[in-house]
Amino acid sequence: MRKTRVIGLFWLFWLLGLWQAAVAAQPALPVAQAQYRSAAAQQVFDGVIEAVKQSTVSAQISGRVQEIAVDVNDRVAKGAVLVRVQDVEPRARLSRDQAAVSEAQARYQQAQQDFERTKAIYERRLIAKAEMDRATATLDAARARLDAAQAQVTESRQQFHYAVVSAPYNGIVTKRHVEVGEAVQPGQPLIGLQALDRLRVSVDVPQSLVKAVRARGRVRVILPDAAGAPRTLELAALTVFPYADPQTDTVRVRADLPDALPGVYPGLFVKAAFPLDEEKSLAVPERAVVRRSEVTGVYVVDGKGGVSLRQIRAGKRYDDGMIEVLAGLDEGEHVALDPVRAVGQLKQQRAGKP
Repeated sequence: MRKTRVIGLFWLFWLLGLWQAAVAAQPALPVAQAQYRSAAAQQVFDGVIEAVKQSTVSAQISGRVQEIAVDVNDRVAKGAVLVRVQDVEPRARLSRDQAAVSEAQARYQQAQQDFERTKAIYERRLIAKAEMDRATATLDAARARLDAAQAQVTESRQQFHYAVVSAPYNGIVTKRHVEVGEAVQPGQPLIGLQALDRLRVSVDVPQSLVKAVRARGRVRVILPDAAGAPRTLELAALTVFPYADPQTDTVRVRADLPDALPGVYPGLFVKAAFPLDEEKSLAVPERAVVRRSEVTGVYVVDGKGGVSLRQIRAGKRYDDGMIEVLAGLDEGEHVALDPVRAVGQLKQQRAGKP
Protein backbone atom coordinates (compact mmCIF):
# COMPACT_ATOMS: atom_id res chain seq x y z
CA MET A 1 0.00 0.00 0.00
CA ARG A 2 2.80 2.40 0.87
CA LYS A 3 4.63 1.45 -2.30
CA THR A 4 1.58 2.30 -4.39
CA ARG A 5 1.24 5.69 -2.69
CA VAL A 6 4.91 6.48 -3.34
CA ILE A 7 4.54 5.59 -7.01
CA GLY A 8 1.43 7.80 -7.24
CA LEU A 9 3.24 10.76 -5.68
CA PHE A 10 6.12 10.23 -8.05
CA TRP A 11 3.89 10.42 -11.09
CA LEU A 12 2.08 13.48 -9.65
CA PHE A 13 5.31 15.41 -9.15
CA TRP A 14 6.47 14.32 -12.60
CA LEU A 15 3.31 15.69 -14.26
CA LEU A 16 3.56 18.88 -12.20
CA GLY A 17 7.09 19.33 -13.43
CA LEU A 18 6.00 18.84 -17.03
CA TRP A 19 3.22 21.40 -16.55
CA GLN A 20 5.62 23.95 -15.02
CA ALA A 21 8.07 23.35 -17.85
CA ALA A 22 5.33 23.87 -20.43
CA VAL A 23 4.24 27.08 -18.73
CA ALA A 24 7.81 28.33 -18.58
CA ALA A 25 8.25 27.48 -22.27
CA GLN A 26 5.28 29.61 -23.30
CA PRO A 27 6.24 33.00 -24.79
CA ALA A 28 5.57 36.11 -22.74
CA LEU A 29 2.06 37.54 -22.92
CA PRO A 30 2.06 40.43 -25.45
CA VAL A 31 1.03 43.71 -23.86
CA ALA A 32 0.49 47.34 -24.82
CA GLN A 33 0.74 50.45 -22.69
CA ALA A 34 -2.18 52.79 -22.15
CA GLN A 35 -1.01 56.19 -23.35
CA TYR A 36 -2.44 59.61 -23.93
CA ARG A 37 -2.66 60.73 -27.52
CA SER A 38 -3.50 64.04 -29.12
CA ALA A 39 -6.28 63.83 -31.63
CA ALA A 40 -8.49 66.33 -33.34
CA ALA A 41 -11.92 66.35 -31.76
CA GLN A 42 -14.83 66.11 -34.12
CA GLN A 43 -18.58 66.42 -34.12
CA VAL A 44 -20.67 64.15 -36.31
CA PHE A 45 -24.02 65.26 -37.70
CA ASP A 46 -26.55 63.86 -40.12
CA GLY A 47 -26.39 65.31 -43.60
CA VAL A 48 -28.35 64.84 -46.79
CA ILE A 49 -27.20 64.65 -50.39
CA GLU A 50 -28.89 67.12 -52.70
CA ALA A 51 -28.51 68.21 -56.29
CA VAL A 52 -26.81 71.53 -56.91
CA LYS A 53 -29.28 72.19 -59.73
CA GLN A 54 -32.84 71.36 -58.73
CA SER A 55 -35.94 73.20 -59.80
CA THR A 56 -39.69 73.05 -60.21
CA VAL A 57 -40.70 73.90 -63.76
CA SER A 58 -43.88 76.00 -63.65
CA ALA A 59 -46.52 77.12 -66.14
CA GLN A 60 -46.07 80.56 -67.67
CA ILE A 61 -49.46 80.82 -69.37
CA SER A 62 -52.98 79.79 -68.45
CA GLY A 63 -54.68 76.91 -70.24
CA ARG A 64 -55.33 73.19 -70.09
CA VAL A 65 -52.58 70.58 -70.09
CA GLN A 66 -52.65 68.91 -73.47
CA GLU A 67 -49.73 66.49 -73.13
CA ILE A 68 -47.22 65.33 -70.52
CA ALA A 69 -44.26 63.88 -72.36
CA VAL A 70 -42.27 62.56 -69.34
CA ASP A 71 -42.82 60.63 -66.13
CA VAL A 72 -41.04 60.29 -62.80
CA ASN A 73 -37.50 58.81 -63.05
CA ASP A 74 -37.22 59.70 -66.76
CA ARG A 75 -33.91 61.17 -67.81
CA VAL A 76 -34.30 64.21 -70.04
CA ALA A 77 -31.89 66.27 -72.10
CA LYS A 78 -31.74 70.04 -72.12
CA GLY A 79 -34.49 71.40 -74.38
CA ALA A 80 -36.58 68.23 -74.31
CA VAL A 81 -40.36 68.75 -74.24
CA LEU A 82 -41.85 68.16 -70.79
CA VAL A 83 -45.42 69.48 -71.00
CA ARG A 84 -47.63 70.98 -73.70
CA VAL A 85 -50.39 73.43 -72.81
CA GLN A 86 -53.22 74.20 -75.23
CA ASP A 87 -52.10 77.12 -77.39
CA VAL A 88 -55.43 78.28 -78.86
CA GLU A 89 -55.50 81.60 -77.04
CA PRO A 90 -51.77 82.39 -77.46
CA ARG A 91 -51.99 81.54 -81.17
CA ALA A 92 -55.04 83.80 -81.64
CA ARG A 93 -53.35 86.61 -79.73
CA LEU A 94 -50.26 86.29 -81.89
CA SER A 95 -52.30 86.43 -85.09
CA ARG A 96 -54.17 89.54 -83.85
CA ASP A 97 -50.94 91.32 -82.92
CA GLN A 98 -49.33 90.43 -86.25
CA ALA A 99 -52.34 91.99 -88.00
CA ALA A 100 -51.91 95.08 -85.84
CA VAL A 101 -48.28 95.31 -86.98
CA SER A 102 -49.36 95.17 -90.62
CA GLU A 103 -51.84 97.97 -90.02
CA ALA A 104 -49.30 100.09 -88.14
CA GLN A 105 -46.74 99.54 -90.85
CA ALA A 106 -49.21 100.68 -93.55
CA ARG A 107 -50.07 103.79 -91.55
CA TYR A 108 -46.37 104.51 -91.05
CA GLN A 109 -45.69 104.24 -94.77
CA GLN A 110 -48.61 106.60 -95.50
CA ALA A 111 -47.36 109.09 -92.89
CA GLN A 112 -43.85 108.89 -94.33
CA GLN A 113 -45.13 109.66 -97.83
CA ASP A 114 -47.20 112.60 -96.51
CA PHE A 115 -44.13 113.85 -94.69
CA GLU A 116 -41.96 113.74 -97.85
CA ARG A 117 -44.58 115.65 -99.89
CA THR A 118 -45.06 118.25 -97.15
CA LYS A 119 -41.32 118.67 -96.82
CA ALA A 120 -40.90 119.31 -100.54
CA ILE A 121 -43.66 121.94 -100.52
CA TYR A 122 -42.29 123.55 -97.36
CA GLU A 123 -38.81 123.87 -98.86
CA ARG A 124 -40.37 125.94 -101.71
CA ARG A 125 -41.93 128.20 -99.08
CA LEU A 126 -45.48 127.38 -100.24
CA ILE A 127 -46.87 126.33 -96.82
CA ALA A 128 -46.42 127.52 -93.27
CA LYS A 129 -44.04 125.89 -90.79
CA ALA A 130 -47.03 124.72 -88.74
CA GLU A 131 -48.01 122.35 -91.57
CA MET A 132 -44.47 120.94 -91.59
CA ASP A 133 -44.53 120.42 -87.82
CA ARG A 134 -47.88 118.68 -88.09
CA ALA A 135 -46.55 116.25 -90.72
CA THR A 136 -43.46 115.56 -88.62
CA ALA A 137 -45.58 114.79 -85.54
CA THR A 138 -47.83 112.50 -87.56
CA LEU A 139 -44.79 110.57 -88.84
CA ASP A 140 -43.31 110.25 -85.33
CA ALA A 141 -46.64 109.00 -83.95
CA ALA A 142 -46.94 106.43 -86.73
CA ARG A 143 -43.40 105.20 -86.04
CA ALA A 144 -44.17 104.88 -82.31
CA ARG A 145 -47.36 102.91 -83.01
CA LEU A 146 -45.40 100.58 -85.29
CA ASP A 147 -42.74 100.01 -82.64
CA ALA A 148 -45.40 99.28 -80.03
CA ALA A 149 -47.16 96.82 -82.32
CA GLN A 150 -43.88 95.02 -83.06
CA ALA A 151 -43.11 94.80 -79.34
CA GLN A 152 -46.55 93.32 -78.75
CA VAL A 153 -45.88 90.70 -81.42
CA THR A 154 -42.60 89.80 -79.70
CA GLU A 155 -44.43 89.33 -76.40
CA SER A 156 -47.23 87.32 -78.00
CA ARG A 157 -44.74 85.12 -79.81
CA GLN A 158 -42.98 84.44 -76.50
CA GLN A 159 -46.31 83.61 -74.85
CA PHE A 160 -47.02 81.25 -77.71
CA HIS A 161 -43.70 79.47 -77.10
CA TYR A 162 -44.57 79.18 -73.38
CA ALA A 163 -47.25 76.66 -74.37
CA VAL A 164 -44.40 74.16 -74.79
CA VAL A 165 -42.53 73.64 -71.51
CA SER A 166 -38.97 72.39 -72.05
CA ALA A 167 -36.22 71.06 -69.76
CA PRO A 168 -33.79 73.83 -68.73
CA TYR A 169 -30.88 71.35 -68.28
CA ASN A 170 -29.98 67.66 -68.43
CA GLY A 171 -31.56 65.91 -65.47
CA ILE A 172 -34.03 63.44 -64.08
CA VAL A 173 -37.74 63.97 -63.44
CA THR A 174 -38.53 63.71 -59.71
CA LYS A 175 -42.17 64.84 -59.52
CA ARG A 176 -45.29 65.32 -61.63
CA HIS A 177 -47.59 67.97 -60.22
CA VAL A 178 -50.35 67.92 -62.87
CA GLU A 179 -52.20 65.52 -65.12
CA VAL A 180 -53.51 65.82 -68.68
CA GLY A 181 -56.68 67.91 -68.85
CA GLU A 182 -55.99 70.01 -65.77
CA ALA A 183 -56.30 73.77 -66.05
CA VAL A 184 -53.13 75.57 -65.05
CA GLN A 185 -52.29 79.15 -64.24
CA PRO A 186 -49.00 81.06 -64.52
CA GLY A 187 -46.68 80.03 -61.70
CA GLN A 188 -48.37 76.68 -61.05
CA PRO A 189 -45.83 73.82 -60.59
CA LEU A 190 -45.73 71.27 -63.40
CA ILE A 191 -42.60 69.11 -63.22
CA GLY A 192 -39.86 68.62 -60.59
CA LEU A 193 -36.39 68.28 -62.10
CA GLN A 194 -32.91 67.59 -60.69
CA ALA A 195 -29.49 67.37 -62.32
CA LEU A 196 -27.37 64.42 -61.15
CA ASP A 197 -24.05 65.59 -62.56
CA ARG A 198 -23.29 67.88 -59.59
CA LEU A 199 -24.17 66.92 -56.02
CA ARG A 200 -23.48 68.40 -52.60
CA VAL A 201 -23.99 67.51 -48.95
CA SER A 202 -26.08 69.79 -46.76
CA VAL A 203 -25.76 69.76 -42.95
CA ASP A 204 -27.44 71.77 -40.19
CA VAL A 205 -24.79 72.69 -37.60
CA PRO A 206 -25.56 74.13 -34.12
CA GLN A 207 -24.77 77.82 -33.72
CA SER A 208 -22.22 77.10 -30.99
CA LEU A 209 -19.98 75.21 -33.46
CA VAL A 210 -20.26 77.50 -36.46
CA LYS A 211 -17.14 79.51 -35.58
CA ALA A 212 -14.98 76.39 -35.31
CA VAL A 213 -16.46 74.90 -38.50
CA ARG A 214 -15.77 78.10 -40.40
CA ALA A 215 -12.20 78.28 -39.05
CA ARG A 216 -11.36 74.67 -39.96
CA GLY A 217 -13.05 74.86 -43.34
CA ARG A 218 -13.32 71.14 -44.02
CA VAL A 219 -15.55 68.15 -43.38
CA ARG A 220 -15.25 64.37 -43.61
CA VAL A 221 -18.30 62.84 -45.25
CA ILE A 222 -19.04 59.15 -44.59
CA LEU A 223 -20.92 57.64 -47.53
CA PRO A 224 -22.56 54.20 -47.48
CA ASP A 225 -21.08 51.85 -50.04
CA ALA A 226 -23.07 49.48 -52.20
CA ALA A 227 -21.15 46.56 -50.68
CA GLY A 228 -21.92 47.71 -47.14
CA ALA A 229 -18.53 49.22 -46.29
CA PRO A 230 -18.55 53.00 -45.68
CA ARG A 231 -16.54 55.37 -47.85
CA THR A 232 -15.05 58.60 -46.56
CA LEU A 233 -14.42 61.82 -48.47
CA GLU A 234 -12.40 64.78 -47.24
CA LEU A 235 -14.07 67.95 -48.52
CA ALA A 236 -12.95 71.55 -48.25
CA ALA A 237 -14.28 74.92 -49.42
CA LEU A 238 -17.36 74.85 -47.24
CA THR A 239 -20.25 77.24 -47.78
CA VAL A 240 -21.52 78.46 -44.41
CA PHE A 241 -24.80 80.33 -44.55
CA PRO A 242 -24.61 83.86 -43.08
CA TYR A 243 -27.82 83.39 -41.09
CA ALA A 244 -29.34 80.89 -38.66
CA ASP A 245 -32.68 79.15 -38.51
CA PRO A 246 -34.50 80.71 -35.51
CA GLN A 247 -36.62 77.59 -34.98
CA THR A 248 -33.76 75.06 -34.76
CA ASP A 249 -30.84 77.34 -33.76
CA THR A 250 -28.76 75.81 -36.53
CA VAL A 251 -26.79 77.14 -39.49
CA ARG A 252 -26.80 75.41 -42.88
CA VAL A 253 -23.39 74.25 -44.16
CA ARG A 254 -22.83 72.92 -47.68
CA ALA A 255 -19.93 71.18 -49.40
CA ASP A 256 -19.76 70.13 -53.05
CA LEU A 257 -19.08 66.46 -53.82
CA PRO A 258 -16.69 65.34 -56.56
CA ASP A 259 -18.10 63.97 -59.78
CA ALA A 260 -18.62 60.28 -60.64
CA LEU A 261 -19.59 58.80 -57.27
CA PRO A 262 -21.41 55.49 -57.84
CA GLY A 263 -24.31 54.81 -55.52
CA VAL A 264 -24.67 58.46 -54.45
CA TYR A 265 -27.91 60.22 -55.31
CA PRO A 266 -30.06 63.10 -54.01
CA GLY A 267 -31.96 62.41 -50.82
CA LEU A 268 -29.35 60.00 -49.43
CA PHE A 269 -28.59 60.47 -45.71
CA VAL A 270 -24.91 60.51 -44.75
CA LYS A 271 -22.71 61.30 -41.75
CA ALA A 272 -20.69 64.51 -41.75
CA ALA A 273 -17.77 64.80 -39.29
CA PHE A 274 -16.47 68.32 -38.65
CA PRO A 275 -12.98 68.57 -37.04
CA LEU A 276 -12.76 70.86 -34.02
CA ASP A 277 -9.99 71.70 -31.55
CA GLU A 278 -7.46 69.01 -30.61
CA GLU A 279 -7.95 67.03 -27.38
CA LYS A 280 -5.92 64.50 -25.35
CA SER A 281 -7.40 61.09 -24.67
CA LEU A 282 -6.20 57.84 -23.11
CA ALA A 283 -6.25 55.00 -25.64
CA VAL A 284 -5.43 51.30 -25.94
CA PRO A 285 -5.52 48.94 -28.93
CA GLU A 286 -9.07 47.84 -29.68
CA ARG A 287 -8.04 44.17 -29.86
CA ALA A 288 -7.18 44.33 -26.15
CA VAL A 289 -10.79 45.18 -25.25
CA VAL A 290 -13.16 42.34 -24.33
CA ARG A 291 -16.92 42.50 -23.98
CA ARG A 292 -18.83 40.15 -21.75
CA SER A 293 -22.56 40.81 -21.91
CA GLU A 294 -22.89 44.43 -20.75
CA VAL A 295 -19.37 44.59 -19.29
CA THR A 296 -16.47 46.08 -21.24
CA GLY A 297 -12.98 45.47 -19.89
CA VAL A 298 -9.31 44.72 -20.45
CA TYR A 299 -6.85 42.29 -18.91
CA VAL A 300 -4.30 44.36 -16.99
CA VAL A 301 -0.81 42.89 -16.61
CA ASP A 302 1.21 44.15 -13.61
CA GLY A 303 4.97 44.34 -13.26
CA LYS A 304 5.21 40.80 -11.87
CA GLY A 305 3.27 39.25 -14.74
CA GLY A 306 0.03 38.99 -12.81
CA VAL A 307 -3.18 39.27 -14.83
CA SER A 308 -6.47 40.80 -13.68
CA LEU A 309 -9.67 41.70 -15.46
CA ARG A 310 -10.45 45.44 -15.23
CA GLN A 311 -13.76 46.99 -16.25
CA ILE A 312 -13.43 50.16 -18.33
CA ARG A 313 -15.68 52.70 -20.00
CA ALA A 314 -14.83 52.80 -23.68
CA GLY A 315 -15.25 55.84 -25.89
CA LYS A 316 -14.88 56.42 -29.59
CA ARG A 317 -12.87 54.31 -32.02
CA TYR A 318 -10.00 55.77 -34.01
CA ASP A 319 -9.12 54.95 -37.59
CA ASP A 320 -5.75 53.41 -36.61
CA GLY A 321 -7.28 50.60 -34.53
CA MET A 322 -7.14 52.35 -31.15
CA ILE A 323 -10.06 52.92 -28.81
CA GLU A 324 -10.55 55.68 -26.28
CA VAL A 325 -10.68 54.80 -22.54
CA LEU A 326 -12.83 57.20 -20.57
CA ALA A 327 -12.50 55.50 -17.17
CA GLY A 328 -10.97 52.41 -15.55
CA LEU A 329 -7.33 52.75 -16.63
CA ASP A 330 -4.40 55.02 -15.80
CA GLU A 331 -1.64 56.14 -18.10
CA GLY A 332 1.26 53.68 -18.20
CA GLU A 333 -0.69 50.55 -17.26
CA HIS A 334 -0.19 47.51 -19.47
CA VAL A 335 -3.05 45.58 -21.07
CA ALA A 336 -2.92 42.15 -22.69
CA LEU A 337 -3.16 42.16 -26.46
CA ASP A 338 -4.29 38.49 -26.51
CA PRO A 339 -7.35 38.22 -24.26
CA VAL A 340 -7.64 34.44 -24.87
CA ARG A 341 -4.14 33.76 -23.53
CA ALA A 342 -4.77 36.24 -20.73
CA VAL A 343 -7.79 34.19 -19.60
CA GLY A 344 -5.67 31.04 -19.51
CA GLN A 345 -2.93 32.75 -17.53
CA LEU A 346 -5.52 34.13 -15.09
CA LYS A 347 -6.88 30.60 -14.51
CA GLN A 348 -3.37 29.35 -13.89
CA GLN A 349 -2.86 32.11 -11.32
CA ARG A 350 -6.05 31.16 -9.52
CA ALA A 351 -5.20 27.45 -9.65
CA GLY A 352 -1.80 28.14 -8.11
CA LYS A 353 -3.26 29.99 -5.08
CA PRO A 354 -3.46 28.06 -1.84
